[in-house]
Amino acid sequence: MSQTLPSGSLSGKTALVTGSSRGIGADTVRYFAEAGANVVINFRNKAPRAEKLATQLRELGVEALVVGADLTDPESVRAMFDEVQRTFGGLDILVLNASGGMESGMAEDYALLLNRDAQVNVLETALPLLKDDARVVFVTSHQAHFIRSTPTMPEYEPVALSKRAGEDALREKIPALEERGIGFTVVSGDMIEGTITATLLERANPGAISARREDAGKLYNVSEFAAEVAQAAVDPVPADNTRLVGDTGSFGDE
Repeated sequence: MSQTLPSGSLSGKTALVTGSSRGIGADTVRYFAEAGANVVINFRNKAPRAEKLATQLRELGVEALVVGADLTDPESVRAMFDEVQRTFGGLDILVLNASGGMESGMAEDYALLLNRDAQVNVLETALPLLKDDARVVFVTSHQAHFIRSTPTMPEYEPVALSKRAGEDALREKIPALEERGIGFTVVSGDMIEGTITATLLERANPGAISARREDAGKLYNVSEFAAEVAQAAVDPVPADNTRLVGDTGSFGDE
């Protein structure tokens, strides 16, 4: 995993990435720490994994706060941000990375609850902590971002629709964010090799990942996509608030 942001470029800044104990979130938070930011590692379960990452990042000379929170529980989210405020006083970067909906045994509306309602609530709860030049990044997939024009695998459709609903709900907040100078960027990527979602999709639809790789020519891996997410938090906000990562030739309009 190579460094993506210049060393020291985020010194004095604080970044929180939801769902950052593993996968894309963990690599994103590592990139921020390597650039000198103090970081908040959020997880839903598996505290030891989050603590292990925090120990590694502290060796870089930054502060790393580990906070467990169920993003679908507003009280849990409020407690997380209270702890962030006590520790750091505010936030410069918020990455809305955690999502889901393909887990077994969840209620029928779980995908919408996590991918739309929880995302909006996390942003709204974070607002008092976000500094006036802060950056917010929402992580999604091409399969969700383009779901209105390009069908996806049946197994993924409920997740895709709920993530697009979340994206739309967050975009409605852009004018209010811009009034405070807060930048908002949606980062959309193709299927990412090695993610939980890709693994679940492959299990439900064997051959899906290799077929998509062949169609796209290349699929990003976790660290490559995380580098794009981290970069989106520091690059100028695109005119359409959207950063598309990887091939989009197979997808129609938004």
